[in-house]
Amino acid sequence: MTAKVLVEASEHILTITFNRADKLNALDPESYHLLAQALHRLQHDDDLRVGVILADGKHFTAGLELDKWAPIFAQGGAPQMAAGEIDPYGISGETLSKPLIIAVHGLCYTSGLELLLNTDIRLGTADTRFAQLEVQRGIYPCGGGTVRLPEEIGWARAQRYLLTGDEFSGQQAYDWGMLTELCEFSQLHSRARELAQKVAAAAPLGVRAALKSSKTARLHGDTAALSTVFGDMGKVLKSDDAAEGVRSFMERRAARFSGR
Repeated sequence: MTAKVLVEASEHILTITFNRADKLNALDPESYHLLAQALHRLQHDDDLRVGVILADGKHFTAGLELDKWAPIFAQGGAPQMAAGEIDPYGISGETLSKPLIIAVHGLCYTSGLELLLNTDIRLGTADTRFAQLEVQRGIYPCGGGTVRLPEEIGWARAQRYLLTGDEFSGQQAYDWGMLTELCEFSQLHSRARELAQKVAAAAPLGVRAALKSSKTARLHGDTAALSTVFGDMGKVLKSDDAAEGVRSFMERRAARFSGR
């Protein structure tokens, strides 16, 4: 049986690909947990420096496969993380300290949009179709959309889409600052991998410290983030990578970082 989520590690990059094109890459419980397991691997494998989330076929994802989740939701349940899993939506339990790049196209509905909002570098096509459809299905966005979408695109604009379930486009998302770049569909995955290679080639400790500082500011405010800057910088400056950065600059060559 073909895996619903493909996971491949190469050159410090973990690539995660939704592989249910015949189901519009909808996430059933198995797919959800495979994604959560892949993120745990990214976090805890010292050789991995960055993750990339892609999807096969014409659509990134139509969201959760609701009929498969309905029995769980009907009992008041929610996706539960097991040992060896990290919540893809960053709501409960351990969170990622390594960067995630995502490339979306076609439909990017409900949980797909909420997944994007919990990533760091975001690529899409101009005609990507985003929507939080939950209110049209008798539920509400519970994967972080009610918190992160207003932060990303502004309160009034976010409520326009959260409360109606209407679609907005990739072009709109880019104009509002929710997407990093717009790409042609044919170039989308190659561009995501190109950016991943750039992140992977950078100093891992520096990348993780920069991401930590940014996330701390987002979650806890500027004062909390600024209070960690010099302490974290001291640790990074004592690293082998910092010494390599100076050597490579003086020798006019590309740096070879070890993550130590």
